[in-house]
Order: sequence, then structure tokens, then C-alpha cells
Amino acid sequence: MLSPERPLVLVGAGNMGGAMLEGWLAAGTSPRSIVVIEPSPPDTQALATPGLTVTATAPDGITASTLVLAVKPQVMGEVLPKLTGLRDEATLVVSIAAGITIETLKTLGRGPVVRAIPNTPSSVGKGMTAAVADGAGEKDVALADKLLSSIGTVEWVDDEALIDVATAVSGSGPAYVFYLVEALAAAGEKAGLPADVAAVLARRTIIGAGALLDRSPLDPATLRRNVTSPGGTTAAALEVLMAGDGLGPLMERAVAAATARSRELGS
Repeated sequence: MLSPERPLVLVGAGNMGGAMLEGWLAAGTSPRSIVVIEPSPPDTQALATPGLTVTATAPDGITASTLVLAVKPQVMGEVLPKLTGLRDEATLVVSIAAGITIETLKTLGRGPVVRAIPNTPSSVGKGMTAAVADGAGEKDVALADKLLSSIGTVEWVDDEALIDVATAVSGSGPAYVFYLVEALAAAGEKAGLPADVAAVLARRTIIGAGALLDRSPLDPATLRRNVTSPGGTTAAALEVLMAGDGLGPLMERAVAAATARSRELGS
């Protein structure tokens, strides 16, 4: 139960943390039951909500019901020791910092832990978050799922090692899509389109294809086949993209590289 004595404590109110805060407030969570720890708070409407406590350091005299860690992984080692006074064995810790392992999070003390990795579309409520729990009961998992669902869809895995793979697929994935837009626009320009026209065509094509994928019950392979006429232009392009040295093997190498880097960050 959230209260001024056992509030929901958010550490870090940047892009991800701020998006989560907005989601919680929009869902009806009382601002008086939330404490935000942020040394350099951005000028956002959510942080100006009446009743919300925003502080630069961990306040005295409270124990968090849930402690959500939304700081950059590079500063987690510096931040964690300053938060130990906010936790007891009943406090649920939820971390969204890439590469920070459950073992590291347990330095805060005994209690349930959830390690999660959202992606940047979370800032518009369309995020994809992968999560794994340790020492958490059904109620803890349900609560973490509710908190993380404020920014999009949540998928749970049983093995923490899979979080590094999820980081490579969905955490870093939006950058791959953005680069696809860049590459598609550049290819169109090289083939003769004006740069501004190529940019619009590429951008809106990815947006439209994503919307269709979101709304259609069909799997991606079926959607691809539906737009591919035998012997047509799409088929000609897919012969290149689906070749032995095409997009599939390239994506495998990209995901492997990102997975390895995620594990390095946690070591």
C-alpha cells in the first residue's frame, strides 16, 4: 500500500523515468504517494504536478514500497549505496538500467528484484519492455508489470541471461529501424529522387508498415508475402535482402554484438 511513509520512489526522471512517471500519474496514482529523486530535474509538466515530492537526494524517514531505478548504468555504482536507507525486505526494486545485473542490484539488501529493459518508444507509450524477476512473489511481479505497462508492452523471461538478448533485440532495436529509414532514403536519393522526397517516402513507409503490423493479425512473413508479387519489383529487392549475405546474417551479427556488449556492461 502506497503512503507518505512507504511511497513509490523513482530514482532518475530522464526520458525513461519521466515517461514512467507520466504513465503512473495518468493511470491515477496519487502524486502524494510518489517521491522522485533527481539531482537535475528537467522542466517537465509531470515533475511540476502538485503534491509530488521531487528531491535531489534520498530523503530520510521513509521506506519505499517500490524503488524504481531509472538512472544510466554508468552511474549506478555511485547511486546504489546512497539508496540503502530506503529499502527493507518488503521493498520491491525495479531497475531499467541496461547491463546492471540482479547480483549488483542485490547490494541494496534482501528483497524482491525485477530487472527490466524498456526501449525508447516508451516515451510515446509504445515501448517494449523485457523483464525478469528474482525473489519476487506473484504480487510483486503483478505490481512490476503494472508499473512497466504504463509505457507499453511487457514480456517476462525466466532466465536473466535472456535480458541481454532482449536488450539487443528490442532495447537497441529502434536504432536499427531508424537506420533503416536513413539507408532507404539514401538509396532512393542515389537512384534519382530529390533528397527531401526520398526522406519523406522512407519515413512514412516505415511508419505505415509499423502501423499495419500493429493492427494486423497476420505474422510478418505473411504480410511480406502479401506485398510480394512473383517476378515483381518487391521480389527483385527481396532477392538481395534475403540472400545468403543479406539482411538476415547481418542482423544476426548485429544482435550478437549488442548482446555481448550488454554482458560486458554488467561485468
